Amino acid sequence: MLEGFSNASRIPELRRRLLFTLGMIAVYRVGVAIPTPGIDGKALAEFFESVSNTVLGLVNLMSGGALEQFSIFALGIMPYISASIILQLMTVVVPHLERLSKEGEAGRRKITQYTRYGTVVLSIVQGMFISIGLENLQSPGGAPVVFSPGWGFRFMTIVTLTSGTAFLMWLGEQITERGIGNGISMIIFAGIVAALPSALITTAQFVREGQLDILPLLFLAVLMVGVIAAIIFIERGQRRIPVNYAKRQVGRRMYGGQSSHLPLKVNTAGVIPPIFASSLLVFPTTITQFVDHPWARAASDALAPGTWMYNILFVGLIIFFCYFYTAVTFNTSDVAENMKKFGGFIPGIRPGQRTADYIDRVLSRITLGGAIYVAAICVLPTILIGYFNVPFFFGGTALLIVVGVALDTVAQMETHLLTRSYQGFMRRGRVRGRRG
Repeated sequence: MLEGFSNASRIPELRRRLLFTLGMIAVYRVGVAIPTPGIDGKALAEFFESVSNTVLGLVNLMSGGALEQFSIFALGIMPYISASIILQLMTVVVPHLERLSKEGEAGRRKITQYTRYGTVVLSIVQGMFISIGLENLQSPGGAPVVFSPGWGFRFMTIVTLTSGTAFLMWLGEQITERGIGNGISMIIFAGIVAALPSALITTAQFVREGQLDILPLLFLAVLMVGVIAAIIFIERGQRRIPVNYAKRQVGRRMYGGQSSHLPLKVNTAGVIPPIFASSLLVFPTTITQFVDHPWARAASDALAPGTWMYNILFVGLIIFFCYFYTAVTFNTSDVAENMKKFGGFIPGIRPGQRTADYIDRVLSRITLGGAIYVAAICVLPTILIGYFNVPFFFGGTALLIVVGVALDTVAQMETHLLTRSYQGFMRRGRVRGRRG
């Protein structure tokens, strides 16, 4: 693997992509440290110390600590993810969007533009509710969080947070186009990893003060290592469908007559389902956290991470998005048609629609297993961490995102190395991406 990383520095294009990605992440981390005007940072930090294991702790983790400091990136990339979910769901039911999705690159660009507009609208709505809620917020010591409440503060907060989210959206798109990996996932990945040092320091402090026993901490460390191993093992798992190619003559040459396979990932959707599910649950509960009303407090308490209502909704949304995203990204009819066009067939299955039905049936079965695996990884460690009262929010969702994004990034680097005849990261076997 060390040789693979040394080879990566010898490829100019890959080196430029890596440096560009690191530069954009550095810009993101600098923005996290820039506070929003009109906020008492000390009072806000004291408030977040008391809500580390609530939904605000999850939002703060996904934003890389930006919400705790209430920086210009306080909303993070969640409004963009929420807008993407809404547009993808509307593509199924709105004829105009369905036609755009089938128009190739031009249609996708139009849908992306709609997603950007939706991101701005959601950011304005969230910024309005958060700014109003902050005016009534106090630290545990009674200090107000906002220096000068009023419409001036609200307008400034809405403009600042919306601009920060729009900039993060552009940053993610630039990483996807000119860097390594998926830009949106890389931003979330960077935010989670940036929170690790402070979490480790806080945990060590709790151990020294006797608030956290060493045996439960060792058990959680072993649990995290086991979860990481399970993620790596299952993320690389495939169901291989054998495919044979009939011999056909083109001119004087004979083509075909070979055997291959169609790889189907156990978890085709990757880290998208937990990110989508977290975003949908975070959006309303983030607003209710800052609204001083009985029904808002009741909804916030019911949907707090670790409650049975939150876990049930979280598992249901993960399973739904596993099937939904797999259906959006993997078209079995197109795969069957391409196989038929090049003379390929599955032994015992008639080419055409029968092949598409067979692939769809196999994909549905393995997607169920993949969805259960993702839900278990995201929920069970979170329940255990809440049971042992760990002083930071770092559950299975964060582990799945970190490991999944790291595997995807290494797989893309591996592809760049192999296309230029360099030795990859692994001498035995290749690092496979999410789409096989």
